Amino acid sequence: MATINNKKIIVGMSGGVDSAVSALLLQEQGYDVHAVFMQNWDHTNDPNCSAVQDLTDARAVCDKLQIPLTTVDFSRQYWQKVFQFMLDEYTQGRTPNPDIVCNREIKFKEFLNYAKELKTNYFATGHYARIQKKSEKYSLLKGSDTNKDQSYFLYTLGQNELAFTLFPIGHLKKTAVRTIATKAKLANYAKKDSTGICFIGERNFSKFLSEYLLPKPGEIVSVDHVVLGKHNGLMFYTPGQRQGLGIGGHKNYPELPWYVVGKNYQKNQLIVAQNHNHPLLLSQELNCDCINWIREEPLFPLNCSAKIRYRQNDQKCIVSKIDAQNYHVQFLDKQRAIAAGQAVVFYQNDECLGGGTIV
Repeated sequence: MATINNKKIIVGMSGGVDSAVSALLLQEQGYDVHAVFMQNWDHTNDPNCSAVQDLTDARAVCDKLQIPLTTVDFSRQYWQKVFQFMLDEYTQGRTPNPDIVCNREIKFKEFLNYAKELKTNYFATGHYARIQKKSEKYSLLKGSDTNKDQSYFLYTLGQNELAFTLFPIGHLKKTAVRTIATKAKLANYAKKDSTGICFIGERNFSKFLSEYLLPKPGEIVSVDHVVLGKHNGLMFYTPGQRQGLGIGGHKNYPELPWYVVGKNYQKNQLIVAQNHNHPLLLSQELNCDCINWIREEPLFPLNCSAKIRYRQNDQKCIVSKIDAQNYHVQFLDKQRAIAAGQAVVFYQNDECLGGGTIV
């Protein structure tokens, strides 16, 4: 297919419908589209990884669109910069977000630099987010589909990354993306959205972690110090968790679900309670570090909104600067199950200002 503007663009092709439609739309806009499939995990002896099927689907789409497809192997970098980081965080008792680290270290660093080496004009992915240029500065905006918006996972991007990046489907709803793929007869038009991380696949997460980290079992105790059962290792649990505790009915306690409300590292105890909104799970403040401001550092105190997890409505807050590395966030309303290691991401209306790591 002939190009109109002759601008070369690299599209990160995952095998999913979002990146496929991104490539199609860019081709229709006249770009010289080149697809690259990124391999992040050595799946040779790993039947749980979907990379083989994903590559097959990516090839089918590229054959249909008549665009070249290249495969690039970042599995070594992924292990060193994402997977090892994740293991270290769990060892320290925190709850990391590998998707955010993957975007920062692999997709928008290793992969983006690889695209630049190919003398391309732009780099594109199938993320549900938007980029806006205003007064020579780039802003990251939420995707138009509020149910699919992925700006939370992209807060580590900066001006250099945004200047080189396009998000072709950021203005569309997921239903529209499916419709476009169906009309274009793309092979993966009905493919389910990817959930979770490739190397985990469909297997039990705790069992998977146990292959790399030495579990240290201990007691599960109630907030009033009654031993209720055994845990498999504190690293497998996060604040607010209900599933996987393995503790059923106990006399002197009502038949209600139990929730993780804390960890006693000295005694290697997991602390649980039956109240979904137990006081130990609620807090109106947090501290964070490793902050990245996408456009520029704002003036403080900053009145804005924030998310402490992906599937959360924006929460009003005030951000104050403690020192060069640390910030304090005071929420208007109490927040449930704030987890160290997770991200807190700041917004003003549709603009993602940046974010940091909860400490």
